[in-house]
Amino acid sequence: MTLNRLFIQNLRNLEGVDITPSAQVNLIFGENGSGKTSVLEAVNLLALGRSFRSHKHKPLIRHHQNSFTVFGKVRVEDGSDVPIGINRTSEGLANFKVNGSMVPSAADLAAYLPVQVINSETFLLLEGSPQVRRQFIDWLVFHVEHGFFPAWKAIQRCLKHRNSLLRHDRIDPFELAPWDKELVLLTEQIHEFRLESFRQFHEVFDELCKEFTKLDGVKLSYYRGWDKDKNYAEVLSASLERDQRIGYTQSGSHRADLRITINGQYAAETLSRGQQKLLVCALKIAQGCVFSRITGRKSVYLVDDLPAELDEKHRALLVKWLATMGTQVFITGVDRDVLLASWLDKPEITPKLFHVEHGRVVEAPY
Repeated sequence: MTLNRLFIQNLRNLEGVDITPSAQVNLIFGENGSGKTSVLEAVNLLALGRSFRSHKHKPLIRHHQNSFTVFGKVRVEDGSDVPIGINRTSEGLANFKVNGSMVPSAADLAAYLPVQVINSETFLLLEGSPQVRRQFIDWLVFHVEHGFFPAWKAIQRCLKHRNSLLRHDRIDPFELAPWDKELVLLTEQIHEFRLESFRQFHEVFDELCKEFTKLDGVKLSYYRGWDKDKNYAEVLSASLERDQRIGYTQSGSHRADLRITINGQYAAETLSRGQQKLLVCALKIAQGCVFSRITGRKSVYLVDDLPAELDEKHRALLVKWLATMGTQVFITGVDRDVLLASWLDKPEITPKLFHVEHGRVVEAPY
């Protein structure tokens, strides 16, 4: 999958952008505040329907405008181009289109444009909440297990109803029973989806981690969200009184986590900031490799301010892996020559350069 056209209108300071990216490497340079990251943000909006910088939609819309639009053409496996787009208004209305037709949710966009982001927020993978790591593993599960997303939506609905019942002063067991039964079935289904994806991910990650970090004792483990020695139906039954007391379901797939340790201690508490960055890069590259291995497709990588996040040696290592994967890449940075330097020893790749200034994006000479 590659993005071979990107049109942006009224997104942050980008008034009107229409570019034809390279299917390989795109280097986007310009001063801080010029709009570089907003270009990556536009690609992410096309892929997920949301920004990686803000959960609010109003800051995304250019000053004095009522909406923003991002449109793209995605080259798919058979060589055809699929147009996809998103429009978001200041009132919060979101419209998603694929092939000229409205689609119900951003998930329909995600199926066409699988995107990986590496930026300063990426390091929350180690130090953030379990939700951040669940989202990380669920990205892979969503793209390789077609039954996952319907099950995930169903379990959100099920938990909402069960938690509502738990907050009642008196619970009718006959009213709770069907929700418990459905919750058990969905939880076990989601667990199996995650477990299989984690197994394949773990194999690739182990090899990449050795090259990226040179650390001994790195261990990746998957916690399913409840006691590994008990089945979920037993856990639900045993925790009913406590669940009712606090008003929500404590255990289940919604509590799953990806645990990353170094010699038995949490990586976020043990590693230096630089080591954490390398470990997260290994996680992100491994995810793209596994996705490609399972599906035969390639994800698009968005790397924001690469020179600020990694030193020259480790930039070269990341670039080497991106080149080996043969994936489409968008990388931002302030200095054109610094960005370009990491690719000069790869004659098979000719990056496209884009200069961003005051919200305008123009292709620059190589």
